[in-house]
Amino acid sequence: VRMPERKAVAKELAEIFKVMAHPDRIRIIEQLGGDEKDVNTLVNELELPGPRVSQHLSLLRAHRLVDERREGRHHFYRLHQPKLADWVMHGLEFLEGRLNGVTQSTISSARDLWSSQSGA
Repeated sequence: VRMPERKAVAKELAEIFKVMAHPDRIRIIEQLGGDEKDVNTLVNELELPGPRVSQHLSLLRAHRLVDERREGRHHFYRLHQPKLADWVMHGLEFLEGRLNGVTQSTISSARDLWSSQSGA
């Protein structure tokens, strides 16, 4: 791969990282890893205010990380590429090597929660 192409790919990947670089958005991606969910379900599961969840979903949708489907008044969201949740989960392996402010049991709990949601 030539240098200009590598730069373009690196720039695009950096944009994705910027969009994902918020704890709430990472949690939303984890929640959507297993299935499509509506805003109310995400609000309840994440224990976050509805407007905040909607704002994050809007940003994720604008960057084509999340797709929206409407059914009447309900808005359902799913990952545009479900592998994105796997990608986030691989980040746990990186955290295991660092363990700065995150315990091994916290990482294990996060991994267990994700596995139960994704059916893995």
